[in-house]
Amino acid sequence: MIADILQYLFLIFLGLAGGIAVGGGLVSLLIVFDLIPRLAQLACAFRKAVWFETAVISGAFFWSIADFLDWRVLHLPQAVLAPVGLLDGVFVGMLAAALTEVMNVLPILARRLRIEPYLLALVTAMMLGKVAGSLFDWLVFQWNV
Repeated sequence: MIADILQYLFLIFLGLAGGIAVGGGLVSLLIVFDLIPRLAQLACAFRKAVWFETAVISGAFFWSIADFLDWRVLHLPQAVLAPVGLLDGVFVGMLAAALTEVMNVLPILARRLRIEPYLLALVTAMMLGKVAGSLFDWLVFQWNV
């Protein structure tokens, strides 16, 4: 009886510690790389930056609840899943693009490999590769598992 209670308390502690670590990592990523202000700057929407912040917080909260409640068992039609997948892809793509831009990865890579004239082709190839890989994963791999 006491061992079960201690086991549950340890699991609660472990879950909270893991959540705090992941949440702290996300917040530090957003703060250190200035992602939300940079996104507002790129979108010329400084006055609407609170919407970006609210979207990030709401998305994290919503998908945490969805994960806890195991919403995978809901069989939603593709008409509902397609926009959600599109918005999820846009978020991940913009996050990756912001990280790349803040860290100046592409200009450094282009300079070191001496491919500056081909930078547009490099970015286009990366974008098409990401889209093709995501579509393959979503349409082929996920449905055949």
